[in-house]
Amino acid sequence: MKAMVCERFGGTETLALRDVPDPSPPGADEIQVRLGARGVQYVDVLMLAGKYQFRPEPPFIPGNEAAGHVVALGADVTGFAVGDAVMVRLTLGACAELANAKAALCDRVPSTLSLAQAGVFRGAYATAYHALLQRGRLAAGETVLVHGAAGGIGIAAIQVAKTFGATVIATAGSAEKRAACLEEGADHAIDYRAGFTDQVKALTGGRGVDIVYDPIGDKVAEESLRCLAWGGRLLILGFLGGGPTNIRSNYLLIKGIDAVGVRIGGLNEANPALAIANTKALLALAEQGKLRPRISHTFRLDQAAEALQAVIDRTVIGKAVLVG
Repeated sequence: MKAMVCERFGGTETLALRDVPDPSPPGADEIQVRLGARGVQYVDVLMLAGKYQFRPEPPFIPGNEAAGHVVALGADVTGFAVGDAVMVRLTLGACAELANAKAALCDRVPSTLSLAQAGVFRGAYATAYHALLQRGRLAAGETVLVHGAAGGIGIAAIQVAKTFGATVIATAGSAEKRAACLEEGADHAIDYRAGFTDQVKALTGGRGVDIVYDPIGDKVAEESLRCLAWGGRLLILGFLGGGPTNIRSNYLLIKGIDAVGVRIGGLNEANPALAIANTKALLALAEQGKLRPRISHTFRLDQAAEALQAVIDRTVIGKAVLVG
């Protein structure tokens, strides 16, 4: 089979299309899937660089979410049949033509999603759902400030927050991205680059927001503390802005703020049953038409390097997908 292989740690130049052996027949609890769509994530960029918490040694095939069609079943697998369209969660190996996946981590593609949308669904929506509902304790009627709102986990956060009755203020750095946030359901979309505290306070009548959803970090996280209302929650999802912030504990004390870390990989490892239940709930919402990924860029499998560069350059709105 063909696969994109990371041959050494570094940037996107480390990826090469190679002929590699097909996977072995699926194990007793596995299914084998011919992959047709794969999600592209910033996690993949970090893995190529050897800077992610999980650090596979090269050579390896990157990618951890995909969708395709079942071609073989393990001896103990029930509930799937050859030919079924499924979405899969992998540790590695999505940037290939075939993959074996644990049946427990696979789901049928909802009728409302294309194969491409199914291939980019799991990671972003699982992150947003776990962050907002479980770590952030979101309640209907609350207000959420979503940073990086035009990205994959940002669009997912807008949709999840609106589904559960929140008011959403989205931040994004261009008019095109802010328009996309409004199209996806955000109540307000603001430019954060020259500061956003005054804008947030004006939109909330001076009260501030209940939750900040922050994959940016650095100075954005620091300013976000000033936007939170009493008892607010700062959800820390990553550091796309260049690194973590030094959180001033006096803000936490005076305003009763919770600073909460969110890592979906950690949930998958520590509480796999909850992670699986979350995915089932999200797929039910997708089946109802309430959740739908936005894909701005589509690439072939052999264009994985270009796809990851688009993620790095922040030209992607929503998600990028590798097809074929």
